[in-house]
Amino acid sequence: MNAEPLVSVRTLTKSYGPKVVLKRISLDIAEGEVVAMIGPSGSGKSTLLRCMNHLESPDSGCVLVGGDPVGYAMKNGELHELSDSALSYQRRGIGMVFQSFNLFQHMTVMENIVEGPIGVLKQSRAQVYEHAKYLLDLVGLADWADHYPSQLSGGQQQRIAIARALAMRPRVMLFDEPTSALDPELVGDVLEVMRTLAREGMTMIVVTHEIAFARDVCDRVIFMADGEVVEEGDPGQVLVTPQHERTREFLRRLL
Repeated sequence: MNAEPLVSVRTLTKSYGPKVVLKRISLDIAEGEVVAMIGPSGSGKSTLLRCMNHLESPDSGCVLVGGDPVGYAMKNGELHELSDSALSYQRRGIGMVFQSFNLFQHMTVMENIVEGPIGVLKQSRAQVYEHAKYLLDLVGLADWADHYPSQLSGGQQQRIAIARALAMRPRVMLFDEPTSALDPELVGDVLEVMRTLAREGMTMIVVTHEIAFARDVCDRVIFMADGEVVEEGDPGQVLVTPQHERTREFLRRLL
């Protein structure tokens, strides 16, 4: 891993009306690091993830990816929000996979994967299609290129969603509870794809309740509650011998 963090969150604050969802969150993610964020519903995990690619605008603080502020550009010493087109281009380096698959139902699997690189990155069709074939093989769905999302199971659709995000060749992948909407028997295939990405050195930030995945695959676990980072560290420490009662209480209820 490089010494400089790839992702840096600096005193991030976010509120919805009177409810403060994130309270001056600061953390760094190194390149190649796999980080799990766990915690009860409403703790701010998903909001933090959405701020990392500017699907949500923070009230204060900022997120840097590769040293650049996400969603903003520096002009005359001040941060100014990017236009929609500039933000879309900036997001090419930040892949995101949601609970729901968000695939285009009128497009085939292949069309879903190549749409971004061709439309946003303006890459050559031959180059994009070759990479898409590699990604379909990576997620174990090489024979499904011409199918439509409605013809796929939930687990297959989620694996296609991962391939679509990877098609933009991101520097970091964000996963917002990617298996929570799946039937239990479909979870394993999605997690195996994520394990492969981890082995290949992809920087990943994963909001999850899959404790075994967090323990076995992740380099660090961050436990959040009430909009704050309560505890973080090595999975063996946080998940096996947590130091805070709030963490222990959460794990008792979950396990």
